[in-house]
Amino acid sequence: MKPVQFNNTVLRDGHQSLAATRMTTAQMLPAAPILDGMGFAGLETWGGATIDSCLRFLGENPFDRLRALKKAAPQTPQLMLLRGQNIVQYTSFPDDVVEAFVRADAAAGQDIFRVFDALNDTRNLATAIKTVKACGKHARGEICYTTSPVHTVEAFVKMGVELRELGCDSIGIKDMSGVIAPRVAFDMVTQLRARVGLPITLHTHDTAGLGAAAYLAAIDAGVDIVETSIAPFANGTAQPDTLRMLALLEGHPRQPDFDRRKLAELREYFTGVYKELGKFTSPDNERVDSDTLIYQVPGGMLSNFRNQLKEQNMADKFDAVMSEIFYVREALGWIPLVTPTSQIVGTQAMLNVKFGRWKTIAPAAADIALNKYGRPPGTVSPELIKLIADRTGQKPIDGRPADALAPRMPKLREELAAKALPTDDEACVLWAMFPQEFAKLHAPKPAAATTTAAVIPTPPPVAPVPAAPLPPPGPGAHRYRLTIAGQTTEAVVEEI
Repeated sequence: MKPVQFNNTVLRDGHQSLAATRMTTAQMLPAAPILDGMGFAGLETWGGATIDSCLRFLGENPFDRLRALKKAAPQTPQLMLLRGQNIVQYTSFPDDVVEAFVRADAAAGQDIFRVFDALNDTRNLATAIKTVKACGKHARGEICYTTSPVHTVEAFVKMGVELRELGCDSIGIKDMSGVIAPRVAFDMVTQLRARVGLPITLHTHDTAGLGAAAYLAAIDAGVDIVETSIAPFANGTAQPDTLRMLALLEGHPRQPDFDRRKLAELREYFTGVYKELGKFTSPDNERVDSDTLIYQVPGGMLSNFRNQLKEQNMADKFDAVMSEIFYVREALGWIPLVTPTSQIVGTQAMLNVKFGRWKTIAPAAADIALNKYGRPPGTVSPELIKLIADRTGQKPIDGRPADALAPRMPKLREELAAKALPTDDEACVLWAMFPQEFAKLHAPKPAAATTTAAVIPTPPPVAPVPAAPLPPPGPGAHRYRLTIAGQTTEAVVEEI
């Protein structure tokens, strides 16, 4: 068998999982040419929370980041993580906005699109996949792996067949919580190869300590690619380290060949970056946490949630909230826990513990129960549906949720033109998802001070200062600012 290939995630998932997505483009660029010459099958550099982080915390245009990284690493295909109809946000967008986002991303240099849906509802993937293919790019359909009474290898393989029929070029097994057991990984890869027949990538996290073992089992089963990172942005809640995987494959017939000296140089460089981002890192994210196997939450959520509960004066309720996550997830039809569902379920679990079960229902949790995010894999609690109907009069919807959304691109262009802002596809999609942050990015810069002095030496250039986060919105009924799995969201929750 030919050697297994590695994708590298240090420029996206590595720092998203271990440093709150705070690595800047300037910190990436020195390493990009080295990574480009290593022989990785792909570099994951974009998508997920990076667009939000670029705009909200770093004062960067995310499309400019992609263009800079493509220029610095032109040889290796670059990957991004796309949340299907949610794009890179928490809510659904109409088809024309999804299409415009994919077109803009492809034009900026994106090569491979990892397209997933939080509920594994393939109807929410169809528009993105079709547009990726129309742009001549590679569509990798993702299967969000989780465990529950309704999630079986057979069900995942059936989804793989659906992804192939939608036109995907390859299949990704996306194990966001790091809970896939080695034997399950072996069986899934074996059956997907036999029944789907497309190249397969396994993506996992080492949160529970299973990641490297799952990769070894998948490699034995014939997986085409596994995804690794570079320490210290590796292991723990991130992907297994590249050098570590090479050592584990020593003597294996499928061991790939990488320049270990360059890997050591990269580790040394990223160790410096890790120190620079020290206030965003935590030892809790670096260790193996077997609690993940119980609660099924994504990498980073456990430690972040501890901090959030402390802020809500609920530090002593951690175990209760974690147990409630299991209950809420079952009530909502055993949905996988991945952005945005992990944030929604975590918020609802906290509300249940704080105010009493279902006394306050977060609107997003109600929307999941009403099928507004798509078709849950299991049966939503009839009692919960009745409770929502009694309070709001709403009932579950049928059909694809995006079919109920009106086109927005013409209106977005009008809004931007009225504010004298750019109106191209890049501007429109960023405005649709992050209007305040996008407007701040384009706000006029203060005029430079002038002087009439005869001779003034030219000062040295000053490094740009990242934009400060926007102030929080006004108070609401129950207001929460949550950071879960590296993603920050604000929730103003009204009782329904």
